[in-house]
Amino acid sequence: MKAGLAPPAIIVGYVAVWAVAHSLLASLGAKRWARRVLGPPAARWYRLFFVAVAVVSLIPLLILWVILPDRRIYIVPSPWRWLMLLGQLVAAGCLVVAVVQAGVAHFLGLAQLVAANPEATGMLQVRGFYTYVRHPLYLFSMILIWLSPVMTLNRAALYASVSLYFILGSYHEESLLAHEYGQAYVDYREQVPRFVPWPGRVYKRVA
Repeated sequence: MKAGLAPPAIIVGYVAVWAVAHSLLASLGAKRWARRVLGPPAARWYRLFFVAVAVVSLIPLLILWVILPDRRIYIVPSPWRWLMLLGQLVAAGCLVVAVVQAGVAHFLGLAQLVAANPEATGMLQVRGFYTYVRHPLYLFSMILIWLSPVMTLNRAALYASVSLYFILGSYHEESLLAHEYGQAYVDYREQVPRFVPWPGRVYKRVA
């Protein structure tokens, strides 16, 4: 039993360390420190650096997922597995759309490289899925992973820890957005649900 629990604990531990480091890099304090040390170029390059670090630091997690011993919990039989796979396909498509609606170039940090003023906030722009939920990227990601028709101990540990980070991280992200966009984001947050769409709760720009 202990041997079976060790690999999931390793995965949860790695995700926890990654999540803390990721949140610290996204914090206002880290950005201000970078600007103070590196000067104006920090504002232009920080987002791209942040994304690159996030992606590269996930590689060891993928390696651990492959090499660590695992044990299957369940496998969903047909035809239900095909419905789950279809749900995953839909969730993946919605996830791509949500990234596009968020602005791919800005999301990756490429827009900041060529912007005349990379520190300019601009107006809060809300469109597509973001008019119904505040965090469609997290929502569709969780749907995608939990609709997996094959579940193992390591997968369950990974999915649970990632989902917890999405939930907790959304609060941290919203504090940064409220600081960046001020009352416009506060109004948006009051109108639109965090993860679950709700009838009548749709974004309407406050004049």
